[in-house]
Amino acid sequence: MESKSAISPMEASSLSWRRFRHQKWRWLLAGALGVTGGWLIWNQFQPNEPPAVAAAQATAVETQTVQSATVRTTSEFVGALEAQERVTLRPEVSGRITQVLVSAGDRVTAGTPILQLSPDRPRAVVSGAMADIEVARAARNAAQAEILEAEAQLDSAIADRTLQDTEYRRTQSLVDAGALAQQSLDQVARNRDAAIAAQTAAERRVQVARANLEEATAALQRADSNAQVASEDLSDYQVVAPVDGVVGDLPLKVGDFVSTGDTITTLTNNQTMELRLSIPVERSSELLPGLPVELRTQSDGQPLVIGSISFISERVDDGAQSLLAKASFPNPNGLLRDEQFVRANVIWSENLGVLVPTTAISRIGGQSFVFVMEPAAETEGELIAVQRPVELGAIEDNRYQIISGLEPGETIITAGILRLSDGAPVIPDDGSNEGE
Repeated sequence: MESKSAISPMEASSLSWRRFRHQKWRWLLAGALGVTGGWLIWNQFQPNEPPAVAAAQATAVETQTVQSATVRTTSEFVGALEAQERVTLRPEVSGRITQVLVSAGDRVTAGTPILQLSPDRPRAVVSGAMADIEVARAARNAAQAEILEAEAQLDSAIADRTLQDTEYRRTQSLVDAGALAQQSLDQVARNRDAAIAAQTAAERRVQVARANLEEATAALQRADSNAQVASEDLSDYQVVAPVDGVVGDLPLKVGDFVSTGDTITTLTNNQTMELRLSIPVERSSELLPGLPVELRTQSDGQPLVIGSISFISERVDDGAQSLLAKASFPNPNGLLRDEQFVRANVIWSENLGVLVPTTAISRIGGQSFVFVMEPAAETEGELIAVQRPVELGAIEDNRYQIISGLEPGETIITAGILRLSDGAPVIPDDGSNEGE
């Protein structure tokens, strides 16, 4: 007869706990299976979700229809504008300022007086020169009267000689015929010789009168020249604007003394501005007069004005291997300033192409992508985002040029691309600008 081993109370308690735990897990597993089966049975008899609810799960995105646009090939340069005409005014003589006739900032035309220097001494010289002119003019008038008188006397002497020649020939013929004595012929001969002498003297007086007239005329011309020089010297005491422009800083005042060479002010004509450009020699074949150049502000790059290449140097800079070119820009409203720093884009070419916003571009592993919105192939009426690789060109005004990968007319997603994946359902946002 076999005897049973005795079990201690502690062992009995442990055995009961293990049996209870195993039974607990069986009940929990049975409960989970029951709940899952019930949910599957309930879901089987539920109606299908309507399309509107399914569409509500799509990601709302902003879109844009790709359109053809002008794509430009440009090179950017930075420099300072220069006024086409900028003049520094300096006096040609020394003197004390008696009048300041303009103010800083005034727009003046060529010939406008800027300031007046004390003209007392040159004005006296001009007065003396004008008096000399009057004296010389009076001497010339007297010489003209003298020559008229001498010419009249010469005419009288010539007429008298002609008469005496006629009388001599008549008397000689009568003497030869025996009608008159030789004494009558001798008297007529003396009268003819006196007429000849009188004519010769009259001719000499005419010559002297003409010489006096020439001398008086020359003296008048000298006096006139001296007066012109004196007047020019006097005009030097008035500083005038040599060109049209705007008066710069004018710190001088009445009573100040200025010397030859002192700077009075500057005149700037900024109706046309110029910008120096150093063009790489590799671009020399494309650099032509009239090539458009777009001017932009240095700070925010906003477009200002379109100009063109107006000068191309024939010489290459040895060190930089570049060509000096100048671009001219119209400035009718005076928005551009002398020595203003700007950015300039030389526009080498303009062609039709595709431009997309920078916000539409994503990059993975060095490859650029855009999301194109297309109809889903499996679900009618559903739109999905298709991730498409593209080749990018230059960037301009926050838009990338697309070299390949997109065609005009396609719809791209421009915002919300970080929430998308290839093939994800999307719905256009009501605020999308598809026609932009």
